[in-house]
Amino acid sequence: MRHFAIVGSGPAGFYTAEALAKAYGEEARIEIIDRLPVPYGLIRFGVAPDHQSIKKVAIRYDKVAEADNVRFIGNVSIGDAVTVAELRGLYDAVVMATGAPHDRALGIEGEDLPGVMGSAEFVGWYNGHPDHADHRPPLEGTHAVVIGAGNVALDVARILSKTLEELGGSDIVDHAYRALGQSQVRDITILARRGPHQVAMTPKELGELGQLEIACPIVDAADFPPADEDAALEDRGLAKSVGLLRDYAALECDKDKAIRFDFYARPVRIEGDGRAERVIVERTHIDADGRARGTGEEYVLPASLVVSCIGYSSPPIEGVPYDHRGGRFANEGGVIEDGLYAVGWARRGPTGTIGTNRPDGYEVAASIEAAMPVGSDGGKAGGGGLDALLDSRDVLATGFSDWRRIEAAEEAAAREGAPREKMVSTSEMLRLLGHK
Repeated sequence: MRHFAIVGSGPAGFYTAEALAKAYGEEARIEIIDRLPVPYGLIRFGVAPDHQSIKKVAIRYDKVAEADNVRFIGNVSIGDAVTVAELRGLYDAVVMATGAPHDRALGIEGEDLPGVMGSAEFVGWYNGHPDHADHRPPLEGTHAVVIGAGNVALDVARILSKTLEELGGSDIVDHAYRALGQSQVRDITILARRGPHQVAMTPKELGELGQLEIACPIVDAADFPPADEDAALEDRGLAKSVGLLRDYAALECDKDKAIRFDFYARPVRIEGDGRAERVIVERTHIDADGRARGTGEEYVLPASLVVSCIGYSSPPIEGVPYDHRGGRFANEGGVIEDGLYAVGWARRGPTGTIGTNRPDGYEVAASIEAAMPVGSDGGKAGGGGLDALLDSRDVLATGFSDWRRIEAAEEAAAREGAPREKMVSTSEMLRLLGHK
């Protein structure tokens, strides 16, 4: 028998468990461990609440968790309740699938002012992540600035722009739903250091901006290079996205809210009297190497809310070599050390889509199988040893059946038309399960 531990129950963790279960069958036992009592990671707490079709991938993960040789263990924080070194003593292989939940710093003056939030914090607020549910973004001002040129920036801008009716079928949590219903934000600027040809936005997310009920996108046609240069974007998959931006540049916005794309712009500092009130922006140009360089020309954007969407990093964990520059665990092809692996954003950094994690997980599972062939026995204690260790430390672990009880309660509490009303605190979840 082989025993495997996967730390993190997001897409990368579940795809890796799926691959290992297929490779080893009944010759392996696989534990998926998460610090929260509930599974799914990015699917539950990162995917936008109005993107319910994307969340349906969890049905596939359910089948993995319900397999006889796979077990979900929640409410166990690795590094606190159990160390990585202890896991390595109990399991033949430990796979780090912790994702990248921490925001990268802007590195500019004023980013610590109230009213400035990272996207992990803001997205976690409206998705009900226990770490961020108590935050209160300032929505009483009329202007917001979103920093970044990727899909997360679009998600933030879109959620700020939607009506309550548009959010009705989503699983946005009640505190955010009510706060957004009272929001005074009317002008949202998306800051991008480079131009339309360098965005990391996909057509689906960009296209949604053109379908909003009371908001519309505004793009300056002067920001585009000649149209014949768009042909070179086909190989990079950007042609459709740039085409949508060109379409928006030809529109006249006559709605109550505006989402302005400010290209060739970078924030240099955030100012205000005890809280964010404005962003000082420097105009940029693209040099011969494709990098954004400041021109020295500065201007001011009013903003009582600033959301930074410039990327994420994995938190360091004792006992796991770490790449501080990349914000991920140090690895080569997913291998950190013998018996220690990384998948997903913990391996690659915050790049790719949810689907990207499937081949990533299967590749690492193949590396594990090559190092530990099917039919061999590692002689480790595995899940039984982990259970004994947790019991000795009075750590209350949750299982997949517990998640099903939480899920049923959330669905029963949903407002009309919504799929669920998420519980937003660990203590609330544990109380439901009968634990104080």
